[in-house]
Amino acid sequence: MTRRYIFRLLLLQFILGLFLTSCGVLEGNQELTSQDRIDVLFIGNSYTSSNGLPDMFEKMARSGGYRVHVAMVAPGGWTLADHLQSTETLEKIRGNEWEFVVLQEQSVIPSLVDTRERQMYPAVRQLHDEIKAVGADTILFMTWGRRNGFPSEGHRDFTIMQAALEAGYVKIGNELNLTIAPVGVAWRNGLRSALQLDLWVEDGSHPNREGTYLAACVLYAVIFGQSPEGISYTAGVDDDWGLWFQTIAAESVAASSGHWNLP
Repeated sequence: MTRRYIFRLLLLQFILGLFLTSCGVLEGNQELTSQDRIDVLFIGNSYTSSNGLPDMFEKMARSGGYRVHVAMVAPGGWTLADHLQSTETLEKIRGNEWEFVVLQEQSVIPSLVDTRERQMYPAVRQLHDEIKAVGADTILFMTWGRRNGFPSEGHRDFTIMQAALEAGYVKIGNELNLTIAPVGVAWRNGLRSALQLDLWVEDGSHPNREGTYLAACVLYAVIFGQSPEGISYTAGVDDDWGLWFQTIAAESVAASSGHWNLP
């Protein structure tokens, strides 16, 4: 990055910080302190396990001053309906006093109206009941569209598929008043801002390290109610890009904070 670009980025961060403070957005979750141990369970599939997202989030949280313990149940290709039928998943939910349980649906289902109504939404409702029973908060992990969309289902490019995914997550999130981590929205915003950016691996579906790092930044902003900007941990991503991803995540969460049912 050029010095001029970095200067503009830092200026944007300063302005954004003033805006967030004045609006009361991302001031910090007042119920969480650096003295608490925060237990977070991730439930999903290979979109969650790729590049070790839970571990990346834990290291980022520690870099930000939080004591975090994570666990994960994420077999490849699983849907939330699969998890609902899984003894392992249900025992994992019931076996600890989690603060947060993050639910990630299969990559396509939320973008298909009929399928999400029949499969995703009933599973989210019942898993949310299980999560409430242990006193935890449910967070919906909104994923990203595929690089080339899903043309066979009418999603001819990434942007169209992303809009359909967002609608799918927001509908059930609003029904149950669940917090949404808008990872896919952050991907969209990042790709619009840097045309050379690529967040997928070769299959055009799963995330590369940068894509996973951006997801971790979004989860940090949502769970802790704070911008991740300035955190030193970048998971091996170039430091300048790491700061850029942190900024994109903060902007994406704050820009439509009411849309994500943030606490």
